[in-house]
Amino acid sequence: MSRCALFGRLAEAERVVQISASAGSGKTVLLRSWIAEADLARHAAWVPVDSEERDPQRFWLSVLGALRETAPGAALVRALTAAPDLDSWAIVERLLTDLAPLADRIWLVIDDVHELGPDALRQLELLMMRAPPGLRFVLATRHDVQLGLHRLRLEGELTEIREPNLRFTAAETRELFTAAGVQLPDEALVSLHERTEGWAAGLRLAALSLAGHPDPARFAAGFSGTDRTVAEYLLAEVLDRQSEEVRRLLLRTSILERVNGELADLLTEDKGGERVLQDLEQANAFVVSLDGSRSWFRYHQMFAGLLQLELRRAASDEVAALHRTAADWLAEHGYSVEAIRHAQAAGDWGLAAGLLADHWPGLHLDGQAATTHELLAGFPPSARAVDAGLAAVAAADELAYGSLEAAERYLGLAERRTASAPDARGVQAQLLLGIVRLLVVRQRGDLPTVADEVRRLEVLAEAPDTTQPGLGQDLRALALIGLGITEVWTGRFQEAERHLGRGVALARRIGRPFLEFTGLAHLAPVEMFRSYPRAAERSRQAIELAERHGWASDPAAGTACMALGTMLTWQGRLDEAELWVQRAERTLTAEAQPATGHVIRYIRGLLELARGRDADALAAFRAAEPLARRLAAPHYTVPRARALLVHALVRLGETEAAEQALAELGSQDRDHGETRIATAVLRLAQDDPHAAAAALAPVLDGGSFALPWIGLAHAFLLEAIARDALGDPAAAGRALERALDLIEPDGALSLFLLHPAAGLLEDHARHRTVHPALIAEIQDLLAGNRSAPPHGSHTGWVGNRGLDEQLTDSETRVLRYLPTHLTAHEIAGELCVSVNTVGAHRRHLYAKLGVHSRGEAVDRGRVLGLLAPSARRA
Repeated sequence: MSRCALFGRLAEAERVVQISASAGSGKTVLLRSWIAEADLARHAAWVPVDSEERDPQRFWLSVLGALRETAPGAALVRALTAAPDLDSWAIVERLLTDLAPLADRIWLVIDDVHELGPDALRQLELLMMRAPPGLRFVLATRHDVQLGLHRLRLEGELTEIREPNLRFTAAETRELFTAAGVQLPDEALVSLHERTEGWAAGLRLAALSLAGHPDPARFAAGFSGTDRTVAEYLLAEVLDRQSEEVRRLLLRTSILERVNGELADLLTEDKGGERVLQDLEQANAFVVSLDGSRSWFRYHQMFAGLLQLELRRAASDEVAALHRTAADWLAEHGYSVEAIRHAQAAGDWGLAAGLLADHWPGLHLDGQAATTHELLAGFPPSARAVDAGLAAVAAADELAYGSLEAAERYLGLAERRTASAPDARGVQAQLLLGIVRLLVVRQRGDLPTVADEVRRLEVLAEAPDTTQPGLGQDLRALALIGLGITEVWTGRFQEAERHLGRGVALARRIGRPFLEFTGLAHLAPVEMFRSYPRAAERSRQAIELAERHGWASDPAAGTACMALGTMLTWQGRLDEAELWVQRAERTLTAEAQPATGHVIRYIRGLLELARGRDADALAAFRAAEPLARRLAAPHYTVPRARALLVHALVRLGETEAAEQALAELGSQDRDHGETRIATAVLRLAQDDPHAAAAALAPVLDGGSFALPWIGLAHAFLLEAIARDALGDPAAAGRALERALDLIEPDGALSLFLLHPAAGLLEDHARHRTVHPALIAEIQDLLAGNRSAPPHGSHTGWVGNRGLDEQLTDSETRVLRYLPTHLTAHEIAGELCVSVNTVGAHRRHLYAKLGVHSRGEAVDRGRVLGLLAPSARRA
């Protein structure tokens, strides 16, 4: 039907139209009717957003496909196919390039924008800001989304249609009823319109129910009550007027979240289900198409629930069988999660447990721990103890949501039950147990056992009778990354880098982003001992993958955050560090991950020491100690945490307790380089610089006491303080200069928050030094600025064509916003970084591009193909 006022607003709209209203308000019907009446079918690209859509690449490929179906877009927009390494930002740039010469007009209509993830929304916002004038946007959403529309509103380029605008007037209500073949007296129509308040779905339901009713006025008079009462009444009226074929299909398929023709035919034991569903969708009869080919459908949520209620009333004895039939079909066609849910709904716990056990490896490799947790919750509590496969899955679930001890108990139960029935499920059972066993044993840092499990998985990867063909490469990537993680925690950094690097490369090649993300997250601590910029880039790559795929709460994301927090703490950027440490603390649970739990307490203690909150630091280091005792092998942070505990006691004036803590260390810890540093701290506090220098000598001489660069810098700084106290300024100067040499590349200024040495620095600055700027930075930090400014560049490199020095990912993101009219403050807000960070990235990219202004940077970026060409303005 025609809604002239709204059609007029749509026709007169400027660049962007936002239709924001709740479900059932008539947004989609309005837009389809407007496109038809305005004869825009060949100029409108329609993109519905799937409720399951979280992958920006899939969304932008849908946009590209829809634009190619328009008359102007067919000639301009190039075809593009999905690929694992296809960057959604690059797709947007490509669209801008293709559409730059657009002379005609295209309306890009995106339905259910609220279902888009944050990355896709940011990319859509960028497209809107830089699109050519001929590309218009119509966005339908259930609620407002973060798209920077306030700027368009201020510029007068935004048309907003909200729920009150969508309510039917009395005249439109009459037109709606007339089109449905329903004639109502004026009084009845006005009464019905008032009670529904013009709600589109309610009026359409009323019109559908009134069609063919012998007494429309009487019906309209009784159309009242709560939503539930009205909906149930209308459902009964609608079902009573449907043919038996349609009624049977609606009821028997109401158990499904989504339905297609084949499933409908199977559940109804009939044919022609797809045609019935398409007819219902065409008539807007509670059926919504989920894809462009109109093959998958869903029922309106409210009516689906009521249909299910009617099914239970009319045929309760058939419900379980329907769920079981649906489970079999869904499992056969690769929809494992839906299949498990239907098996659970059928009460067929054996089938459900078997499906979950068989498909859990794939769920794990896809990073679907939350889905597994939800599915497990659907089983009776006793089921985990009965079924070996379910017990194994429960062990993995405990690692994500419970405790390591509970995971080990479930794993033991699964192994015993599998051993008692060795032929049950064969290779698949061993595969499940092998993956879970690897995940469990790596949590205690048990490297020999992890290596054994890796070898077993590699054998299973070659097994010809696995029920999941093609899993071999996935298992190899999983094994490499699992081994590398354990090597990280046990301090075998060279081996860890080799195995993690191979695992990440393989995961990327076979299209397993979750494994890639996990490996990158654990490469960050390895890189940290060589280069902060490389470690930061690894961390940010992992975090970006996590945020893109919904893994921000995964422990690996916590590891990446932890690495960033550590680097920022050492750099003296304490406020920034606090944010990342808090994110890590929210993500990592000591109950399930004692190794990472120990690390996060160590980092918390280090951060509090740098802030001068010595009591809080001591509490953190003491909380780390019980976790260290739960590990099969010493974690690389254990001696560091114990050494800093001594440091915290010294700063609190508890030198006797510090002496006792050193005395209680085992011989291995007592001879560790970090312990020698702690001993030097204590001896300096006891006014014994000779003993301090003696403790440091083996560390400074290298050999078996060799430390990473940050530890060595720490030792040289203490050596400088000791030599200064001994009246040897030349030796103190040499030691301080060596410490500054080590600190300079990555700006680890927090060493001077632990040991200010202000006088020593001031004297050193007056003598010959190659680090005057660094000393000035340190002095500024000690003067009261407790959060140091960014020191150097802390990002990795990505490929850019035609540049001698390549742009980083962060610099590329800033470059993409330069063609817009956003200020530096606004760009910072879009990228969730500080204005200073945006300024630093802009300076760096200007230098790399060889330009001196924003306009020149944009022009140069376009010449190099980093940005789409300028859109031709009308």
